[in-house]
Amino acid sequence: MTTLLVSSRLHAERGADIAAHAGRLGIPLELVVLPADPEGRLSDADCARLDLAFFSQDVFPKFSRQFFSTVRKAPALQWLHVFNAGVDHPIYTEMLERGVRLTTSAGSTAAPIAQTAITGLLMLARNFPRWLTAQRERRWDPMRPPDFPRDLVGQTAVVFGLGSIGSEIARLAQALGLKVIGIRRSPQQPGDPVDELYPPDRLPQLLPHCDWLIIATPLTTETRGLIDAGMLARLPQGACIINVARGEIIDETAMVAALREQRLGGAYLDVFEKEPLPAESPLWDLPNVLVTPHNSAAAAGNDERVYQMFLGNLGCWHQGKPLRNQVRTASS
Repeated sequence: MTTLLVSSRLHAERGADIAAHAGRLGIPLELVVLPADPEGRLSDADCARLDLAFFSQDVFPKFSRQFFSTVRKAPALQWLHVFNAGVDHPIYTEMLERGVRLTTSAGSTAAPIAQTAITGLLMLARNFPRWLTAQRERRWDPMRPPDFPRDLVGQTAVVFGLGSIGSEIARLAQALGLKVIGIRRSPQQPGDPVDELYPPDRLPQLLPHCDWLIIATPLTTETRGLIDAGMLARLPQGACIINVARGEIIDETAMVAALREQRLGGAYLDVFEKEPLPAESPLWDLPNVLVTPHNSAAAAGNDERVYQMFLGNLGCWHQGKPLRNQVRTASS
């Protein structure tokens, strides 16, 4: 008998479907349910029986500590599937070091995140902050020359991180007429939606030619703090930043200074060094900054996409095939 750890909500809404799908695959499956009370705990005996675990969206953040405590006490755990794409939480390193197979739901939120990032880009490009300020003040304030915004066609976007999210951002940016330069460790493949592709060590040389720096790379030891004051200084006057990755990739203090001095033309930020973003942060009030609460992925269809990824991988796991989105190391 294979045992799978699921949330109480997932059990109530999808438990019968999961069991039926497992039955069609020939997997005798028992669902072990995480207690609905965040302070509740499974017995050591139940933890010891766990083979698989599904960290679904409804677990985060209310039941995260309870869930992680449970998988830590599951010595026989073989595979953990998570709803998110990032694996910078220490629990994932711990699982990998134990030999637990770890899969993410990378790609499940690519479309909504990319659409949000491009919305931020368009709002900055068309100077919506000015219009929104005028709307709040009930003030008629049409733009006139020489304040007209530049045409997007022909501008250059550097997309740092060309995974599923970065690739979708790049595709949409190309559709708007931007020249797109991608940054990724692996070489260019047919169909990559970029005009040029370079490895990460070329970033400093590319920044002076960049109108839009779009950050979609995972947080790793190499990317933490990478966009520092020196990197920001390499951007041309008026360049803008879009960050839908992790706040710790950018030196926030240096970015605020560049925005205040208008060396940076603007920023759309969904992520921050400290979250929730403190009320005293100057980013709330800067007129050339758009802030969203680490929510760019919000979309009603995400849960279904994550669920289908899990079901697909359940079949692969049973058949001994490679798992989709398997993480090899915490920096992969």
